[in-house]
Amino acid sequence: MWIEIAHFSTLLALLLAGVLLVAPLVGIRWGRVVWIRVGRQAAFFTCGLLTLASAGLILSFLNHDFSVKYVAEHASLKLPVFYLATAMWGGHEGSLLLWAWMLSLFVAIAAWRHWATHPISMPWVLSILGGVLLGFLLLVVFLSSPFERLMNPPFDGRDLNPLLQDPGMVFHPPFLYLGYVGFSVPYAFAMAALITAQGDAEWILATRRWSLFSWAMLTIGIVFGAYWAYYELGWGGYWAWDPVENASFMPWLTGLAFLHSVMVQERRGMFRTWNLFLIITTFALSLLGTFLVRSGVLSSVHAFATDPGRGVYILIFMAALLLFSFGLLTSRSDRLKETPKLDSGLSREFSFLVNNLFLVAGACTVLLGTLYPLAVETLSTAKVSVGAPYYNKVFIPIMLATLLLMGVGPIIPWQRASWTRLRQEFLPWLALGIVGAVCAPMLGISHLSGAIAFGLILFVGATHLKDILHNTRLRMRREGLSAVAALWRLLGRNKRRYGGLFVHLGTLVMVAGFVGSGLFQEERDLFMAVGDSMKIGSWNLTLESMDKTAKRNWKADEAVFRAERPGAEPIRLTPQKRVYNEHSQPTTEAAIHSTWREDLYVVLGDGVKEGVWAFRIYRNPLISWVWVGSTLMVIGVFWAMLQGRRPFRVADGSEN
Repeated sequence: MWIEIAHFSTLLALLLAGVLLVAPLVGIRWGRVVWIRVGRQAAFFTCGLLTLASAGLILSFLNHDFSVKYVAEHASLKLPVFYLATAMWGGHEGSLLLWAWMLSLFVAIAAWRHWATHPISMPWVLSILGGVLLGFLLLVVFLSSPFERLMNPPFDGRDLNPLLQDPGMVFHPPFLYLGYVGFSVPYAFAMAALITAQGDAEWILATRRWSLFSWAMLTIGIVFGAYWAYYELGWGGYWAWDPVENASFMPWLTGLAFLHSVMVQERRGMFRTWNLFLIITTFALSLLGTFLVRSGVLSSVHAFATDPGRGVYILIFMAALLLFSFGLLTSRSDRLKETPKLDSGLSREFSFLVNNLFLVAGACTVLLGTLYPLAVETLSTAKVSVGAPYYNKVFIPIMLATLLLMGVGPIIPWQRASWTRLRQEFLPWLALGIVGAVCAPMLGISHLSGAIAFGLILFVGATHLKDILHNTRLRMRREGLSAVAALWRLLGRNKRRYGGLFVHLGTLVMVAGFVGSGLFQEERDLFMAVGDSMKIGSWNLTLESMDKTAKRNWKADEAVFRAERPGAEPIRLTPQKRVYNEHSQPTTEAAIHSTWREDLYVVLGDGVKEGVWAFRIYRNPLISWVWVGSTLMVIGVFWAMLQGRRPFRVADGSEN
């Protein structure tokens, strides 16, 4: 019963999405406000119907309704309830329904939130979002339906892919989708601004929180995926430049460029065309991510559901959107002429522009590395792969340059700065960074990129901390406050600026984690029997036993290690090799002991002979800094979102 309700709700939502697309246009064309209101109501009803459809599909999983083909393919009687409830996005069809539901939710929120404040733009915004939603619902209903029935339902299902039976994969796709879909609202406002000839900063202000939220969700989704790859795949790393990882990283980069660039438009009225280009590109790359993951053109541990035929539809849909968007931008570019010009290369707006160019260049680098193998395979019979060596050679220098600008951009004045002031502001800290880079080999950082990154961490961290301390002291003197009270008021009066600085500090923590885990990782491959010991770093590991263990839907071989090091209590590590009941392929469950300084990481391999097993053991320095740094970044974004609609300027010079 629930699947019929879900199917019927989706069909009604498809019809209402068409109303959402057409009704506002009719209202604009004939000057009838009632039609625009019909479009608004269609947005709310579509969201309600897709909420009901999603709930119906989830209830079909919870009720073990194996007469539903999608449920039979992605569930079983022994699948735990937690994974039953979230198996909706375990395959192609359900994940696209999830995308459509999230989009309908965002459309409804936008219609409620911005109806009164943007009466000129909202009809166009609703129509554009209705067109995007209609495109995805057509895909769900006619090409990727999760509501198909089986004539002869099985007694039990095939079970969910073992790699997806993990909390990391439960949360990774929804957060990515929140980021992907979230950028649709700024995109729609941008297109509405072009259509209505309102290319000023008004649409930027209306969508600032949408953009920040979407980028934060994309960040969380990427980090969840990296953490899942780290502890689930058993290879000791967290980022392998996998094509599907790249698919989410590209809109993250262009979205980051957009967040920086819009500040220049708000403050100086510049970069109008550029900002429109960036938001179109970011949303297009979000759709490209869907195409790459769901089309079947990629081979990836992440690409669990593939179908080239459906991918063709997504590709055509994305091409139509690009043609509409860039065609509109080109035709209306004459209305976006900017009066303000760059006054000097020594200015904040120029540093933001260069920062944007580096971020876009980084996105192009990732795009080229992702699509080049596909192009070669399409045009010839050859197969090529683009891996870490390419990205390390091309992408890392770009990001080091971006890191340098991170220390300059937020501090340098707007419009024009004098050489005298620049020397006072930056020379001591630049010297600190240079000394740090030169002395890095003394700390064991012999790699050139690592040494430069270490110096840049010192430089950027010093400039940011100096700025915060300087403005805190000013408030202490002017307002007679304690240091803590002055700092709190400083952070609270300009949440956007200091939220951004907090994001930068989180980035520095992440970069330190990248350097530590990338350059100082130790790895051991060895065979061990019960009672054998080995040493890695300061750790001594002894294999105490080999056991068998089982839970509801899997069985596993489990090794028990005793790990000791001087001055610390011994710990136990229990890596596993699991086999799920409905799947013959074994999965790896690494045992990880994390501290602020390093991770001890143990992977159980196959049995070599009677009583002897293969193991791979890693020591990963500073890898927890990657997770802590990403958390600080997200906290900084949410702090910046608390800023009011217009930036608050303060007398101490810490304005946006």
